Amino acid sequence: MPYPETTDAFTVTDIKNWSTFKRQEVPLKPFEETDVDIAIDACGVCASDVHTITGGWGEDIPLPLCVGHEVIGKVVKVGSKVKSLKVGDRAGVGAQIGADLNCANCKADQENYCPNQIDTYGAKYPDGTVSQGGYSSHIRAHEYFTFKIPDALETSIAAPMLCAGLTTYSPIKRLGAGPGKKVAIVGLGGLGHFGVLWSVALGAETYVISHSPNKKDEALKLGAKDFIVTNKEGWAEDWKFKFDFIVNTADATDKFDLSEYFSTLKVNGTFHMVGFPDKPLPQIQAQVFAPNGCYMGASHIGNRPEMIEMLDLAAKQNIKSWVQTIDISEAGCKEAVERVYNNDNVRFRFTLVNYDKVFGKRA
Repeated sequence: MPYPETTDAFTVTDIKNWSTFKRQEVPLKPFEETDVDIAIDACGVCASDVHTITGGWGEDIPLPLCVGHEVIGKVVKVGSKVKSLKVGDRAGVGAQIGADLNCANCKADQENYCPNQIDTYGAKYPDGTVSQGGYSSHIRAHEYFTFKIPDALETSIAAPMLCAGLTTYSPIKRLGAGPGKKVAIVGLGGLGHFGVLWSVALGAETYVISHSPNKKDEALKLGAKDFIVTNKEGWAEDWKFKFDFIVNTADATDKFDLSEYFSTLKVNGTFHMVGFPDKPLPQIQAQVFAPNGCYMGASHIGNRPEMIEMLDLAAKQNIKSWVQTIDISEAGCKEAVERVYNNDNVRFRFTLVNYDKVFGKRA
């Protein structure tokens, strides 16, 4: 049975054939009075999608699975208790689609750390329905995790902000980026380019640390003050005690000599991770934190106030994701995830578009 009981989805059915997508109907959870239904127009392709369907973050995933958690489309149905959105609005959903909204974390605007949170795809609702993502015709989400998109933001450009954008904006804001601060972003990819955009927009002096010398021009176009290449011995010597904090967006941290990165931090500076590799981090001794008393941490997406603030900042400052678009289809999904997996000239995010051509005009 089609929508509203199901969504018409491009799914992965076997992680051994993780880039082969099958179009099929998959169930939506029962509609509730706080829910919003969106007919999807675009969905960003996140590295998380690839880590999930390849089994890189663990092979125990529910199949068939439709990934995608950078979703924008038109609201086609709202529950009786929904106040922030109406039918016809353009709205988005990020990487979280549910939480209990009653625990201490939720009440403190830390719902992204709720012990009962529900991911946008691959998670079970209380009734047993598996959440399905945005490579599909429709998505159903709780109002709290559904966001009106500012008119100034183009759909294909705004979509990647809903996960990659928020994942970088949240720690950059919480760690205090602003005038007088020096911030370094490790990696200049889908996450990293957002890190530069947000840090610059908030007024911090921003640097890029990368192993790819050919990305320097792009880093400077994004607003970075300088570009630091790590592919030569002793690269960190000229940057000791320089940065208030570092945001690491790379997913190859298992290959890093972390002591070199730590050495570029000011006293009590923070090395903060939002890029998560499939492999374990390298072994380090506690002593490597001691020369400058630095810290190491990580974070998970961001909260609702940060999402709203980030979208407003992007609209007001005309901040644009660097996006390439691909038409959604079995072949389009395959191309997108394979190119992300192979880091095949992705500058810097893919957005799946032209949903109406495949799914028709939806209501």
